[in-house]
This record gives sequence, structure tokens and C-alpha cells, in this order.
Amino acid sequence: MASIQKGLVAIASEILEDVKNESEIIIRDAEKKAKEILRDTRTEAERRRVSLLAEAEEKGKIEQKKTKSLTAMEMRNRRLQVKEEHVNVVFDKALARLKQFVESESYPSYLLTFIEEAVKKIGSDRLIVYVNSKDREWLANGKLDELSEKLGVKLMLADETGNFLGGCIVKTSDGKLSHDNTFEKRLHVLKPILRIKVAKILFEKED
Repeated sequence: MASIQKGLVAIASEILEDVKNESEIIIRDAEKKAKEILRDTRTEAERRRVSLLAEAEEKGKIEQKKTKSLTAMEMRNRRLQVKEEHVNVVFDKALARLKQFVESESYPSYLLTFIEEAVKKIGSDRLIVYVNSKDREWLANGKLDELSEKLGVKLMLADETGNFLGGCIVKTSDGKLSHDNTFEKRLHVLKPILRIKVAKILFEKED
């Protein structure tokens, strides 16, 4: 009886040892796999972190370029705006000078010259002349008739007057042909050319 019991104990001990060994193997495998998973997870996490940092850095560079580009554009636009403001000041002063000129004794002869230029541009023998109210009064006092005789063209003053500084607008009687020879029109035509010259004078020292 005792020998049987010893034998059962021995078998049980062997089984326990085997179970223990198998358990240790399973545990080691599990730990190994856990370490591998953890390592892979860390590697993927690191890869993801590096990727996100690179992506963020690239976006940052793009945004920085956009900001620099917008800033440069805004500065350029502002610079052009300032130039245009200065150029407009010059033209405003030019108009002020013209206002003084039309009050001078020299202006009437220029008015006749402006009318003559317009007449020659159109090339008709019967024309209507539009001027402002002050110039109409002066021309109606025989001056337009004298110019008509000189040019060999029938010139008539329009009933209505123009709302412009000086000069004239000349039209055919049917209104199909006309030539605007007012101060405002002449200055407007010259403005693109004068703008370049004025800007060069005002900003010639700029880079």
C-alpha cells in the first residue's frame, strides 16, 4: 500500500514538474510576444511621431511662405497705393494751376487755339462749339465769328454750356462727330504718360 502511494506521489510530482515547465515555456513565449508587440508598437509610434512632426514642419514652412508672400504683396500694394496718392496730389495741384490759368489774360488766346485744333480734327464746315458759361460769354462777343471767318468754317455756340474747367468740345450739327479738347480731357489723355514721369521724379531714389 505504501509503495503504491509512493508511486502515485512520484507520478504526480512528474506531472506537476511537466506542467510547471510547460507553464514557464508558455509564460516565456507570452512575455517574448508581449515584448515584440511592445517593441513594434513603440517603433510604429515613433514612426508615426516622426511622420507627424515632418508633416507639421512642412505645413509650417508652407504657411510661412504664404505669410511671407502675403506680406510682400501687401507691402507692394501699399507702396503702389502711396505712389498713386502722391501722383494724384501732383495732378490735383496741376488742376489748381489750370484754374488759375483760365483766370489769366493768356487764357483766351489758348481757348481760340483749342477750338481751332478741334475744328481741324473733325474737318467739317459747320460745327457747334461747347464751352463753359464764362467762355461762352466771351466768345459770343464776336470772338467766335472772327475765328469762323479765319478758318472758313461756320462755327456756332451751343445753347447749353459745359461743366468743365476750360477748353472746348466741338461737334458736327448731327452730333455724329465730336472732339473733346477740354483741359480735363487733355490731362486725362496725358495722365498715363505723366504718371510715369511724375512717379520717376518722386521715387527715383527708391530701389
